[in-house]
Amino acid sequence: MMEKRYKEAFERATDERKQKILEVGIEEFAAKGYENANINVIAKNAGISIGLMYKYFSTKEDLFVTCIEQGMSILSSTIDEIFQSDDKLLVKAEKLIRATCRQSRKNANYIKLYNEITAEHDSKRAMLLAQAIEGASSRKYVKCITDALANGDVRQDMDPRLFAYFLDNLLTTLQFSFVCDYYRNRFMIYTGVDVEEMNEEQIVRQLLKFIESAFTFEK
Repeated sequence: MMEKRYKEAFERATDERKQKILEVGIEEFAAKGYENANINVIAKNAGISIGLMYKYFSTKEDLFVTCIEQGMSILSSTIDEIFQSDDKLLVKAEKLIRATCRQSRKNANYIKLYNEITAEHDSKRAMLLAQAIEGASSRKYVKCITDALANGDVRQDMDPRLFAYFLDNLLTTLQFSFVCDYYRNRFMIYTGVDVEEMNEEQIVRQLLKFIESAFTFEK
């Protein structure tokens, strides 16, 4: 947890400076991973002294967590906007797919950072990061599916927690396909087309059909 005095110092900085530090930090961590990222490089590229950087963040880990929180706020606001609507589950699923494609392009460095976190070697930090990043999202997904069950919008023999996990996995893999070399090549191997060259509408429609069959077909 970031110490209060450092958090307050960073919050007092101008919005422009905070945004610049976070943008540069996310780019550095996404490109090099936590261990190889250099806080001196981040300070230099953000246009501030290393001394001022350490007034804002007591450690590299504090900066790392703050960068993650920035990305989490973007993700959380997107999910909230979709899930708070009165749409049926499949309409929400379509909006999630479109948002995934859009956000993956718009916030590519955060998606790369998220991918780097999945390869985190420090098991304790990995557990804390997983709980911080996935905890709130998982609850929102489970509630959304549970509500759809109660309303009779989806098949009645599903486990909301497992279906939430499977749905999120599909969307996570899709977002990685836009920005991470391994997943982008994987997409091309399976489809024969680079993800950026494929019509986005085709991606949305085909994935929605896959989700619809899983959520509505009851044997």
